[in-house]
Amino acid sequence: MPDPAILDRLRAAVDKNFEAQTAFLADLVRFPSLRGREAPLQDWFARQMAARGYQVDRYTLADVPLENHEKSAPMVDADPAASVQVVATKRAGNPDGRSLIVQGHIDVVPEGPAEMWTHPPYGGVVRDGWLYGRGANDMKAGVSAMVFAMDALRDAGLTPKGDIYLQTVTEEESTGNGALSTLLRGYRADACLIPEPTAGTITRAHTGTLWFRIRVRGVPVHVAVADTGTNAILSVMHIIQALQQHTVALNERAKADANFAAVRNPIKFNPGIIRGGDWASSTPAWCEVDCRIGLTPSMEVAEVMRGVEKAVEEARAGDAFLANNPPEITWHGFQADGYVLEPGSEAERVLAGAHQSAFGAPMEERLSTAVNDTRYYGRYYAMPALCYGPGGEGNHGFDERTNLALLKTTTLSMAAFIADWCGVEGA
Repeated sequence: MPDPAILDRLRAAVDKNFEAQTAFLADLVRFPSLRGREAPLQDWFARQMAARGYQVDRYTLADVPLENHEKSAPMVDADPAASVQVVATKRAGNPDGRSLIVQGHIDVVPEGPAEMWTHPPYGGVVRDGWLYGRGANDMKAGVSAMVFAMDALRDAGLTPKGDIYLQTVTEEESTGNGALSTLLRGYRADACLIPEPTAGTITRAHTGTLWFRIRVRGVPVHVAVADTGTNAILSVMHIIQALQQHTVALNERAKADANFAAVRNPIKFNPGIIRGGDWASSTPAWCEVDCRIGLTPSMEVAEVMRGVEKAVEEARAGDAFLANNPPEITWHGFQADGYVLEPGSEAERVLAGAHQSAFGAPMEERLSTAVNDTRYYGRYYAMPALCYGPGGEGNHGFDERTNLALLKTTTLSMAAFIADWCGVEGA
């Protein structure tokens, strides 16, 4: 548990800085940091950290050998040379404490029709204790927390005894290559904290994710003689229905998973983008759909990929056109394993103590049916990887927002964790 006197100093610093933290978060939200368009935000963030005295490493995904790592994923409509990553390092003068990576992603998903938002999606509007905007909760609030947790330590006169790496990455929403790149760049620590919007809980396990595209081609005819041609859109609908049934079978298998057995339908399938056809009075000659499917931590990526391919192959038999014209499957984007944070690590014990001190209640755990970046640090690079952060509502939806009161307390909890995990001078 953190020293009560240290906690009081940190609380005072978090309170004093919270207006500035809220403004910082609003500035983050005002950058429309969609896939491939993150560089302006990352450049701004690099300047912010340099002004705070951090050593700043700004690089792109083209600067690291992603292609040499088996867990890199095929990029989706993005130029690696334009995908900027930032690592801000605060070195300990006398590094006899434990080191820590704190990492957040700054890429966001598309906002959809702006007229369907109550507030502008990139406005960073504050109303009634909430801050609104795309990415406000997922996960720019967590990014603000990691920066201002460190600011609180500084303003409380406390200097960590271990090296701290604050990392902002891209590609969390589509591949995970940003997180992997930091490891390929050589950054390591005794533990990693990723402040995703968990509402003050710790993520015990998350499912994996696969992305793929199915493309069907056909023969267009005038709709007046539609029976003599093909309809690629209807053929794709047939495949989607087959994949829905395949997902039912996967969820039956998931009942044997050690972590997700009690979760109802933890494997989610989603046809997320569909394109097709050229003319309303012509049967569509082409259709393609981008899909996402999950997997439990006990399932292997290659196995689930084969299962999808088999389900599509079997669906061909029920479609007169597809039986002789195989659809094309392209695997791009996520090829992500699930991850389990095994209980009992020292890092989790220290975080639980910091949470108890800040919130006055025990830290609860959660299971996530969405993926996050902890798998890279924990599953592939064998460091305790904690997913714990603030909370809000509307991730990937309209009127996304983060709760500012929860953000303030979570920032205090994170500052207390850093102080206890790394040790501090000036206590």
